[in-house]
Order: sequence, then C-alpha cells, then structure tokens
Amino acid sequence: MAENSTRIDKYLWAVRIFKTRSLAIDACNGGKIKLNGTNTKPSKELKPGDKIEFQRSVVHHTIEVVAFPKSRITAKDVLLYYHDLTPQTEILKLQDLKYAKVERREKGKGRPTKKERRDIDKLKGT
Repeated sequence: MAENSTRIDKYLWAVRIFKTRSLAIDACNGGKIKLNGTNTKPSKELKPGDKIEFQRSVVHHTIEVVAFPKSRITAKDVLLYYHDLTPQTEILKLQDLKYAKVERREKGKGRPTKKERRDIDKLKGT
C-alpha cells in the first residue's frame, strides 16, 4: 500500500472488478466506467478518495478508492483497497432478479411442445 496513484485500468484489474486488464481498458474506452461522475480514459490516474461508477448486470455499483495495490490481490483482501458505496436498493435488484419468473430453454432444443408451452404460460401467469 505504498503507491500514491495508479492508472484506472490497472486498479480495476488489481481489485478484481475485471478479470483481465484488457477488459478494463475496453470498458473505459466504451464509456462504461465513470470517474467522479464523468467518463474516463484507461490511462487516467486515480487518487485516494476518487469515486468509480460501473454497471454489472442490472446493478449500478459505486466504489471509493482507499489505497492502491502493487499487483493483483486475493479476493479476500479486496475490501482493504476500496469502500463499496453501492446503495442497498441496487443490491436488492440483483436479489429480485433471482426470484423473477423466467422460463429457460436449452440452446438448440427447438420449439416447445404443447405441454411445455402450457407450463411456460402457467409459470408466467398468463
């Protein structure tokens, strides 16, 4: 925890927001990452206290930078380097998604049979 600043793409990779650094770069270039409310480039330097916003699935996450790791860290040490400021309502969206009534079909299984269609309609409540 000795560094005073680092690039945003390197930080997002190091704290395990993205699996690879190139995915973090693509997200920054695609306008998916906001630094203190504005779009950012991958080479932007972070300072402690900066707020990073990104969307994963249906949840809009907000984190505050606390410190900078020297390299990629273990998953259990992640919370030493940022504070999660994501509102509870956003986290509840993900839990609601788990209980949503949605039918799932295997890819390549074809059209549903008459019985499967009735079951799908019953599941949806129509």
